[in-house]
Amino acid sequence: MDRRQLLTNLAATGSCFALPFQAKAQALARKVKITDVKVMIVRGTWDWNLIKVETDAGVSGIGEAYWGPGVKDMVLNRFKEQLVGEDPMNVVKLYTKLLFLNGGYGATGGVTMHAASGIEIALWDLAGRLLQTPVCNLLGGRFRDKVRFYRTLQRPDRRPEDAKSWGDQVAEAKADNPYGFTAFKVQGDAVPPSSDPDFKEPGHDRYTNQLTNLDIRRIADRMERVRAALGETDFAMECHWKYSVNDVIKLCNAVEHTNPMFVEDPTPPENPETLERVSRATNTPICTGENLYGLHQFSQIILRQATAGVHIDIPKSGGLFEAKRIADLADLYGIWTACHNPASPIGTAASAHAAASVRNFRVHELAKWVDWWPTLVTHEGPFWKDGYFHVQDKPGLGFDINPDVAKAHLAPGEVWWG
Repeated sequence: MDRRQLLTNLAATGSCFALPFQAKAQALARKVKITDVKVMIVRGTWDWNLIKVETDAGVSGIGEAYWGPGVKDMVLNRFKEQLVGEDPMNVVKLYTKLLFLNGGYGATGGVTMHAASGIEIALWDLAGRLLQTPVCNLLGGRFRDKVRFYRTLQRPDRRPEDAKSWGDQVAEAKADNPYGFTAFKVQGDAVPPSSDPDFKEPGHDRYTNQLTNLDIRRIADRMERVRAALGETDFAMECHWKYSVNDVIKLCNAVEHTNPMFVEDPTPPENPETLERVSRATNTPICTGENLYGLHQFSQIILRQATAGVHIDIPKSGGLFEAKRIADLADLYGIWTACHNPASPIGTAASAHAAASVRNFRVHELAKWVDWWPTLVTHEGPFWKDGYFHVQDKPGLGFDINPDVAKAHLAPGEVWWG
């Protein structure tokens, strides 16, 4: 079946989700096969692992796995042979197959999970293109047409040891804000090393998880300056899992009056009991999860109500369908969902489609920034408007990769789609 015949047949079977979608999917059963899987690495804020799944129908899907080394090797040397010849419409089955067949490679986390997540995203994009509907419609439909974003700021570029620089930074970000972001995140854990870069103060050690009383006073002071500069604009504070339980409880209580949107990753994620203790000892909302994999790991903090919000990194933790499962369980316990995001526009848009389909979704991250970031894809209009990603009524994720931009920023040794 060629592309024209395929799309003609699909158009004849309806265009809505739910039962009409099931009929369209049934019409495609065993008629389309995966012919190839490709990976290329684009060097942006990080080395982005972009994935393409090709079919004999002349339709392809694109996805993104979490950044970093090892993903391309896993996809090409393990996953590709396990996917070629398969029906791409069986998205969840194929994702499960990859985890089953690669259990010895750490299929519950790490590079194997990153790679499987990227494949899963590409398969959803492919399914949306085949069925001529946006990906969020395939995930149960949308609760919203736009997804709110917050922008993550790094520590101040100029004199971060100067308390004033923290208020100045967010004031500048709010003023120079062409995409209209309505929330920001600041690096609270950068305050102590910025103030004492050589770790000479009493109680400072590069490898302990201690916060001194002076650290807590400094961080609280910087957050007060951030709040004063932003007014009622939302902000969150990052901790990067660095602190012990008692110290971070004191810290959360010390910044409570600045009314942060949340404090992120206060303690290491592998111990849900300590996170639970922090959450129960403070009124400051906690958000965590970017280093967790799958429903099985997220369930430990959800069932304990150890967090106010789950922070899912979708190209890392299992892809779109797994994110829906996590969000649904969290919602059952009154826990909201947010998205961690260091991805390119491909992973970002995929994550935003999942966010559009989640009832209790609050806010989505945009991490580090390069000026050419939005131009990597052929998105109509600005990628964000008034601080929101607007879901376009186009098949799949709604765009293609801009070859000129991608080729200009390929990682060393990479070529266009390998």
